[in-house]
Amino acid sequence: MNMNCDEGPPERQPASSLPDHSHSIPAESRDVPEFPQTHQDALNTAIHSPSNGIPSDVVEEMTPAINRITAEEYRRYKRKQFRTSLLLFLATCFSTFLVASEFLPLVWSPGFFSSDFREYANAELQRSAARTGTRAMSFQEVMGKAIRNGLEYSVPLMLILLCHELGHFLQAVRYRVPASLPYFIPLPLPPLGTMGAVILQGRGVANRKQMFDIAVSGPLAGLLITLPVLFYGIRTSEFRPAFAIQSGLEFGEPMLLTWLIEWLHHPAGENQVFILNGYGFAGWVGVFITSMNLLPIGQLDGGHILYTLIGRKAHYVAYGVLLTGVAFMLYTRTVSYMLLIILLMLTGTRHPPTSDDSMPIGWKRHAIGWMTMSFLLIGFTPNPIIIEDAPKPSAPAQQTSQEQIALRFPSSDGSMSSDSNI
Repeated sequence: MNMNCDEGPPERQPASSLPDHSHSIPAESRDVPEFPQTHQDALNTAIHSPSNGIPSDVVEEMTPAINRITAEEYRRYKRKQFRTSLLLFLATCFSTFLVASEFLPLVWSPGFFSSDFREYANAELQRSAARTGTRAMSFQEVMGKAIRNGLEYSVPLMLILLCHELGHFLQAVRYRVPASLPYFIPLPLPPLGTMGAVILQGRGVANRKQMFDIAVSGPLAGLLITLPVLFYGIRTSEFRPAFAIQSGLEFGEPMLLTWLIEWLHHPAGENQVFILNGYGFAGWVGVFITSMNLLPIGQLDGGHILYTLIGRKAHYVAYGVLLTGVAFMLYTRTVSYMLLIILLMLTGTRHPPTSDDSMPIGWKRHAIGWMTMSFLLIGFTPNPIIIEDAPKPSAPAQQTSQEQIALRFPSSDGSMSSDSNI
């Protein structure tokens, strides 16, 4: 997601804002102004230098009216921005890994591998296996599987998010539109482990064509990774009997997942649920984040794309989508998109104008834009996360029909935990 803002390093004032001192130069010498020799040498050096800039001491003396930022200050600002972006990226990698591994690597210390702890852990695992009717696993096996689950989810998901944000960033660099590096948002809480990422972009700098290219490149780049990951994840996942599953979180199923599951496996049978592995869930999150970003509201990618397609009429579409979403949540008593709606209300649902709204974008961009927006039809789910109550003792945990497939995710020991951790 890329958002317009006014943040960034201080910039030089345009030359037109500088005072005119031409009246102080004699007429016969205006065409070829004479500088002191030291300044002339400095200017010659600056003109032929790779940075093609004037040394700061000369600028300080000759142009006192300029609101300056020195090259060193700008480099310091960019280094700070890079460090912040890198730290957030690493923190998000760690948070997604911890969520998918059920936080088990946090107990990786010598004290936990003492003989007493191993005996206690193995006894608990045997009791859990006896309750669920599965094979008992040792503590070392559980830890190894937890780490594998964490990597299978974290690595493809971060690759999806990184490609999405680089799609925005590289297009902004291409058009020389001021934009920050991607800022990833870690959230070490189940089930996702992240809130995505954001790029801050200069407000009103890009024209209509540039805004379209920057906005549409993110979802398309993300889908280039999401679709193969989702295909492989569903191909290597499986159905399981519903009676072996405890209560917990259930995840909404967009049309795209239904088609892939039925194509690669078969329609869900009576009392069956489909268990996604780490790759499959990373693909599900990629579809969810992409479709959520394509909602035609405000600063979301869909808001940018729709504004470049139909102009200010996009404001009415944004209001309609937002009101429909609020009404749906009130009617169904769900809060899945509450945080997104609050964020959109704070950032605004109206899209700011570009630097040139009248610039034509051509029929090819119109076709690409509408095709990208149409992904909402197969990728969006109105209720992505459902909290299930505890099942009755005499009833299976989840009843599913031929038309419904419950997406649930196994624990590291192969059973379904009570809070349905990934």
